[in-house]
Amino acid sequence: MSETALTAPYVTLPPTQAELPYDDGEPMESQRHKLQMDLLIDALTPWLEQREDGYVGGNMFVYYSMAQVRNKDFKGPDFFAVLGVPKGERRSWVIWEEEKAPDVIIELLSESTAAVDKNQKKLIYQNQIRVPEYFWFDPFNPDDWAGFFLSNGVYQPLVANEHNQLVSKSLGLGLQVWHGNYKGVETSWLRWATLEGELLPTSEEIAQQERQKAQQERQKAEQERQRAEQAESRLLQTAQNLLQTGMSAEQVANLTGFSISQIEQITN
Repeated sequence: MSETALTAPYVTLPPTQAELPYDDGEPMESQRHKLQMDLLIDALTPWLEQREDGYVGGNMFVYYSMAQVRNKDFKGPDFFAVLGVPKGERRSWVIWEEEKAPDVIIELLSESTAAVDKNQKKLIYQNQIRVPEYFWFDPFNPDDWAGFFLSNGVYQPLVANEHNQLVSKSLGLGLQVWHGNYKGVETSWLRWATLEGELLPTSEEIAQQERQKAQQERQKAEQERQRAEQAESRLLQTAQNLLQTGMSAEQVANLTGFSISQIEQITN
């Protein structure tokens, strides 16, 4: 059979991320929703930088089927993370191109999206994309948060651990509610943390910690310099007192550790 006969020119390849829409022009529900998405991404990014693989994104399209493309159902999750994939920029996440679905998806609830996020989207993530772990969180009602893990093709609810975390086994991290200030807004936020309950710091928090550490080191160096000066001043006074008792310069040098020339400077 010839090489030409093996070629199937009528086969249409699926589109790539460069050919698919990646922006629907719709902003997130509120400033707090946008900040919450940023916080989840910002804290996970330094953690991912310690790995050789992985991607984290938010409010971008996730393509999982050609039917989705034909129906122009381009909606994606508010947050998702994928391990075991090359690092790099994406316009959108195209599962048939990446050969990998997201490991973790988080939806941020609002009055207009809660019903869809808890029902239709949950079923899509369970049955069509088969996302191992799915979470939702309401930035304006922190008590409304839940997590699920895929077991035999069906989502099962996660139970909080002793640190009141919902654990992502895919990432080996916990999600917990933290009350604090992020970019000028003080409220309860959903944050990534170690399984021991230590928050993953954002890039801004890391920079602040480094500034504080540098300042502490400068203060420590200054304190050590002052102590050294005070110790030398006390030793100098001791040397002067010993010389006044009639001791020779050699004797005072042996007792204080000063050199003969230093002792001579004291006497001059």
